[in-house]
Amino acid sequence: MTNILRIDSSIKGEAAVSRRLTSRIVERLLAAHPSATVVSRDLAQGIRQIDGAWLGSVFTAPEERTAEQAETAREADAILAEVKAADILVIALPVYNFAPPAQLKSWVDHIARRGESFVYTETGPVGLLTGKRAIVAFTSDGTPLGSELDHASGWLRQILGFFGITDVEFVAADRMVFGAEESLARAEAAVEALAA
Repeated sequence: MTNILRIDSSIKGEAAVSRRLTSRIVERLLAAHPSATVVSRDLAQGIRQIDGAWLGSVFTAPEERTAEQAETAREADAILAEVKAADILVIALPVYNFAPPAQLKSWVDHIARRGESFVYTETGPVGLLTGKRAIVAFTSDGTPLGSELDHASGWLRQILGFFGITDVEFVAADRMVFGAEESLARAEAAVEALAA
């Protein structure tokens, strides 16, 4: 059975174009994999920023954690478990001020755990979350996907690759202020063209 993890991150709620695209991508995947399971996480509903207490908690063995450390690590462990269980990740990447939203960065920070999502070897880092596919819904008012102004898509591709997720595709509704209908039409066509 295929496990799909949907990550939304826009602060615009149901009005977000990225949310519209993640919905369409999941619909497309479910049409091809009707028995798939879908787990959804809306990062705009709140996600903890990492800090020193977080660091001390997640890098303490679970059986050695205090009650406070266990509570601190609970969300991070759940986020990591969702990613590990997923076969396909559908990630909303709205561009805020040329970069990813803070809540998406925090989600990545929860996943970036040595020994869990990557290891360092004599030849360099090796990602441990291999065999997964990521489909990213990239949206922006004015930033073109892949341009020198885009500090979001390259970052996400790099960090996913660091974790071992190298099968990454982008569906873009970019430069929306310069023609929303045309941009959305291109994005919808890209969703339909996705290999399911």
